[in-house]
Amino acid sequence: MEEKTLLAAVSVIVVLVVLSKLKSLLVAKPKLNLPPGPWTLPVIGSLHHLVSSRPTHRVLHGLAQKHGPLMMLRLGELPALVASSPEAAQEIMRTHDLKFADRYKSTNVRTINSDGDDIAFMPYGERWRQLRKMAVLELLSAARVQSFRHIREEEVSRLMASLAASASTGAAVNLSKMMSKFINDTFVRESVGSRCKHQDEYLDVLDTAFRHTLEFTVADLFPSSRLMQILGTASRQVLECRDRMQRILKQIIQEAKEAMDRGDEMAAATGAVGFVGVMLRLQKERSMPIELTNETIAAVLLILFAAGSETSTTTMNWCMTELVRWPEVMTKAQAEVREAFKGKSAITERDLEGLSYLKLVIKETLRIHTPAPLLVPRKCRETCQVMGYDIPKGTVVFVNMWAICRDPKYWDDPEEFKPERFENSNLDYKGTNYEFLPFGSGRRICPGINLGVGNIELALASLLYHFDWKLPHGIETKDVDLTEAAGIAASKKIDLVLHPVTRIPPSDV
Repeated sequence: MEEKTLLAAVSVIVVLVVLSKLKSLLVAKPKLNLPPGPWTLPVIGSLHHLVSSRPTHRVLHGLAQKHGPLMMLRLGELPALVASSPEAAQEIMRTHDLKFADRYKSTNVRTINSDGDDIAFMPYGERWRQLRKMAVLELLSAARVQSFRHIREEEVSRLMASLAASASTGAAVNLSKMMSKFINDTFVRESVGSRCKHQDEYLDVLDTAFRHTLEFTVADLFPSSRLMQILGTASRQVLECRDRMQRILKQIIQEAKEAMDRGDEMAAATGAVGFVGVMLRLQKERSMPIELTNETIAAVLLILFAAGSETSTTTMNWCMTELVRWPEVMTKAQAEVREAFKGKSAITERDLEGLSYLKLVIKETLRIHTPAPLLVPRKCRETCQVMGYDIPKGTVVFVNMWAICRDPKYWDDPEEFKPERFENSNLDYKGTNYEFLPFGSGRRICPGINLGVGNIELALASLLYHFDWKLPHGIETKDVDLTEAAGIAASKKIDLVLHPVTRIPPSDV
């Protein structure tokens, strides 16, 4: 009797399941008006269109020229939206900013930051708002950035002294590596409050991890497949990067805590308290509405390191590259700084206030070499309409700022390096001019703009003031390599090697 009852119950369940499946098949689903896109293949969708030796932002630009400024791709099962015009960018980052306020986190990104409180990638919500508020008001405020002035001046002096030593021998220097070291040393001191014995190891592993941030695993591409979720774990290299970074960050935080407990003054040398010191103070005071754990501090520190060092290095490298390629621009920029600082053996940040052309050079570099060509991917939080098209919930969103900043519809001679285009113009990178958003816009705009630009202005002015720059023998300006490396930041693939010629000897450190 019990067996018959059980069999009857199972039969009823099976019938109900079959009927529900039939109902779902018979009931017509509303057809979405999706944006146009390239033709797709079964299973892989649009992935075959992205297989190229060219960087992804260039491939997407080519596809957008065929299919329009708002284009839908399918990466396996994953819907992906690509915006390639100011109008599309404005609808996503202003009109519907809240609906696109989440970040897309790939398997590798989740692994690297342990799915923690990284500010850049965590979901929109109260915790994100509190951490961003901390970043804006405590870590990256104008006053905090200004407090790091002496750090930047000291590190610039070290860079100038090293270049002067090389110039005295007539040897060429790998300027890319020297600028990278300058940015890294500066940012470590701003973060920790002093030089750090762990920084070389950390920056090395961070560079490796950074290159994996835009890679997709099969789990990302086929989220509905249990098998793919099992197979699609992060690579061993990514896992090793995560473990090493966590170990180093824990050591940095622990050593900073011990210094505070001893009563050591972390800012004794510079008058500046680093990011770690600020967050440990807030942790001790318990003044935030959310708990600020060591893990949270590590996650915030990780993203500050990644965003701050990589984008500044990339921008500085491309800036010097373009100046070498365009000698008339180099001559004009050098004339400005040498006239402004005539008779000085060293420049301070206060001296920069009178410069105007150098600021235009930096703007033009940010335009033609956008630090993050696709910005940081967003995710649609709820189905909505953009430019008359339906965008399904869960869609990954890329804003191709590289394409927008080179669109001849909005920029005259977009492939030329012309800082003068910003003269007598209100165009700025603060997030309101949608044809020029190197740092993004809306709720998710980069909060570290002032620090990033501040870390390169004095160094660039000093490079132009103290030295003339010559290409190695046999290389013409037209031969300077512009190949971009793979990755979210599109850094220069081939290092810039130049001969520095001392024009105005720098003072000793």
